Amino acid sequence: MTQEQYFKNLNRPEGKIDIILDTDTYNEIDDQFAIAYMLGRPDKFNVKGICAAPFFNEKSTSPEDGMEKSYNEILKVLDLMGRHDLDGLVFRGSRTYLPDEKTPVESPAADYMASLANEYTPENPLYILGIGAITNVVSAILKNPNMTENCVVVWLGGSSFDMPRFANEFNMVQDIAAARVLCNCRVPLVLIPAWGVTDHLTTTKYELEHWLLNKNKICTYLCENTVKEAQTYASGKPWSRVIWDIAGVSWFVNEGNSMMQDRLVHSPVPQYDMYASKDERRHLIKYVWHVNRDKIFEDLFNTLYKL
Repeated sequence: MTQEQYFKNLNRPEGKIDIILDTDTYNEIDDQFAIAYMLGRPDKFNVKGICAAPFFNEKSTSPEDGMEKSYNEILKVLDLMGRHDLDGLVFRGSRTYLPDEKTPVESPAADYMASLANEYTPENPLYILGIGAITNVVSAILKNPNMTENCVVVWLGGSSFDMPRFANEFNMVQDIAAARVLCNCRVPLVLIPAWGVTDHLTTTKYELEHWLLNKNKICTYLCENTVKEAQTYASGKPWSRVIWDIAGVSWFVNEGNSMMQDRLVHSPVPQYDMYASKDERRHLIKYVWHVNRDKIFEDLFNTLYKL
């Protein structure tokens, strides 16, 4: 694509867009918010697919188990929202992480994204929002390099550039090889850091109960699921919970830059030691450096309780 088109594709798109969400939904309690938020804005999003991403922590026995649990959790959220029309657009993702920086991991999700991207152009791109390990998306790019022309990737991953270990963040550290490919392949990339930026998006039991409880099935689930999770480690104590992944949806509906602010930066190079290399000769990406917590939650709650 031309340089002019590349920079245009780094800007927030006007009007309704085609989007794929790539999510490790069972990993925490925030991906469920992001799914509901996205589906609650049909004025902005034409959902072309929801892909289950791998994850491996105390909630899974392997990356494959995390992906399967995420796949089932996506279907659960759709059921609570009465959106069975989207069941056929939910895809299982990678069962492992990338073995190296050249070999894709085969999965229905990667195959679907790689194929669908051929229907788009730089002037009319497919948007991919990643809110987990970026394995599925990068596998698709490795299978179909044309995705770097026909797609825009928005990814919640890494930490603020002001923090010493940029890559020491769950979504990124799960698959550093995939993160390196993403940052090197020159796809139009919007990077939304977790630590140091998105971690401002905290909420509490009392705020969730006020705005969501008993408003509808999905609102009640989001509220109760978050409270239940927090009580496993903070019962009887004050707590707040970061709803990280709503930031990805908010970037698309950020009219007038009221919800967040971003800027152009040279693409970093995540390293296997969890640091990052920087070089001002590298290509530019869009980098979110500030979020307005109250504005984002205002739009989130206004969207969810109207579902």
